[in-house]
Amino acid sequence: MSETEKVLQVTDLWTQFNTQDGMVHAVNGVSFDLNKGEFLGIVGESGSGKSVTMMSLLRLIPMPPGEIVGGEAIFEDRDLLTLDIDELKRVRGGKIGFIFQDPMTSPNPVLTIGRQIEESLALHTDTPAKELSSRAAGLLELVGIPDAEQRLKGYPHELSGGMRQRVMIAIALACDPQLLIADEPTTALDVTIQAQIIKIVRDLRDELGTAVIWITHDLGVVAGLVDRVLVMYGGEIVEEALVGELYAKPQHPYTAGLLGSLPRLDQKGQELINIKGQPASLYAKPTSCTFAPRCEYAYDLCRNENPELTKISETHAVACWWDMENDRPRYGR
Repeated sequence: MSETEKVLQVTDLWTQFNTQDGMVHAVNGVSFDLNKGEFLGIVGESGSGKSVTMMSLLRLIPMPPGEIVGGEAIFEDRDLLTLDIDELKRVRGGKIGFIFQDPMTSPNPVLTIGRQIEESLALHTDTPAKELSSRAAGLLELVGIPDAEQRLKGYPHELSGGMRQRVMIAIALACDPQLLIADEPTTALDVTIQAQIIKIVRDLRDELGTAVIWITHDLGVVAGLVDRVLVMYGGEIVEEALVGELYAKPQHPYTAGLLGSLPRLDQKGQELINIKGQPASLYAKPTSCTFAPRCEYAYDLCRNENPELTKISETHAVACWWDMENDRPRYGR
């Protein structure tokens, strides 16, 4: 396999929700690729469409009120969005692992930890029944849980939040997935436990070669973690770049605002940036730049036409009519 082989190719994904207040256009034309062994970060504030995008790929959104109205997601030469449900169940938890956001509610409270891991192994692998328990204990040891064999007999309520999240990582990794999706897996945990969980996932990626998608609202978390970053706003990808390039030269005003709101040791005495205004309303399909009402660089074109995500270099793409590097309209209009 080539190191640049695509594990996942998402093209023009659209997801919407029919609510009492109207149609919510949650994901609007999202496209991206993921390479084998790559660590991809997806960042943006709450409501930007990060989680809905990933849950749409595995058809985990409630339908109704949710509906995937367009796009494709190619994984192993098959479109995840059109697979029959039995095939999709074999992919979920088998070839694609998913770590959900809240470790306090994700595990089943009435099943032992061992039962939950063994169920995944039995469903997705050919592990003999007599070896399920030892394999499950090995997975707990892999994610740093001591006394693994004893823990298999316990229930989730007997564990701390950090330990529960380790169990969820063990379940997600049980079947040696090609892709691991982690949806804000450290949000509910304290800072020291966050660091431990991040190290576990990073070490496992390095050891097993699994491609990882890490969803977060915190750009500070992804700085030393991912290879490449997608920045989402209003259900769209507004910037895509290698992590070092994004931090050094953000090319979208929203990205610059997110970075400017992070406290930095090398910028003592400087005020943090406050992104003014409210997040984009998603009750209408975007026909103009969704960030324009909050953007200091917005001009007439921004309010009349929605920019497409366009490459400005081999490793950097942005959806913005303003050229931040040269402080002028990008296309001279």
